[in-house]
Amino acid sequence: MDHDQAEVVTPKKLIGFAMGVGLFLVLVALSPRGFVFGVDHANLLFHEAGHVFVGFFSQRLEPYGGTLGQLVFPVALAVSFWRKGRKVAVAACWIWFFENWLNIARYMADARALELRLVGGGQHDWNTIFHRWNVLQYDTQIAAWVDAIGWVGMGLAGLWLAWQAWQDYHRALPEREHARVF
Repeated sequence: MDHDQAEVVTPKKLIGFAMGVGLFLVLVALSPRGFVFGVDHANLLFHEAGHVFVGFFSQRLEPYGGTLGQLVFPVALAVSFWRKGRKVAVAACWIWFFENWLNIARYMADARALELRLVGGGQHDWNTIFHRWNVLQYDTQIAAWVDAIGWVGMGLAGLWLAWQAWQDYHRALPEREHARVF
């Protein structure tokens, strides 16, 4: 990201972002099973597309495709926005990326119980994966770590944007002081 061409994160943008993310996190926390209408429907679509894409190349790797699919889209958008210098959009994409970890954790935690309704009624990805890795008995413990990483990651994305705002503010100080002198 070229700082000369990058978006300046003003206090207004940071406050607007914080309010939007705060509302989103309230929706995440209060949603039944943590499923946020709209966002998680898109995540589910990308998850299923990942199965199709990876399954086209390898049936053995197909169970991994869903999780990869839902993670690739926010990362691809984050990279695109990074190249354009759109800091607020980059932070939003990282929050989206890490919000996916909460969904993945919920899916992992269900690997033994098999209670979640699956789209298409196929195999349970994380049951298959954990069985292959011989860690099925640790599904809920692994899921707890993944969930924690999701929450921490969302927090770090917000802190990164606050840091960008702080840097932008201090980069502009000499210009503001110079403007006052003349």
